[in-house]
Amino acid sequence: MQPRIEVLKVKKLVGLSLKMSLTNNTTAQLWGQFAPRINEIQHRASADKISMQIYPPNYYTEFSPTTPFEKWATVEVTSFENIPEGMQTLVLQEGLYAVFDYVGPSTDPSIFEYIFSEWIPNSNYTVDYRPHFEVLGTNYKNNDPNSEEEIWIPIRPKKKTDG
Repeated sequence: MQPRIEVLKVKKLVGLSLKMSLTNNTTAQLWGQFAPRINEIQHRASADKISMQIYPPNYYTEFSPTTPFEKWATVEVTSFENIPEGMQTLVLQEGLYAVFDYVGPSTDPSIFEYIFSEWIPNSNYTVDYRPHFEVLGTNYKNNDPNSEEEIWIPIRPKKKTDG
């Protein structure tokens, strides 16, 4: 599976976030709190939802399933006016991304195994320290084998020292 390489434009996001790890994964709780409140958010840019992860530096080079990271359940907005009570804002900065069009259940880790153990090492890119996210469009169906989503991995060109 070959991704398309895109330069993401700045995005304004509104949503909720939680600290979690792979061993203490509270994604379902996060989306359970956020999903019923999506209609409270004004100025939506699209019907898409965005699931985002902000990893600490060296998350992949010193990987441990117990390392905490920040997980966001968000939607893109055109304005930060009238943010619902208790929700947070985040500006996703412009940057280079590898975008994988994935079809399959969100619980299957094989796509991420492929991205990080095959595609990245064999590409001209390395993972960049910026947010990772998935765009959950109208064809996204949680844990359904026919579900569709876009997986956005932040990248930068490899330097000679990156391998």
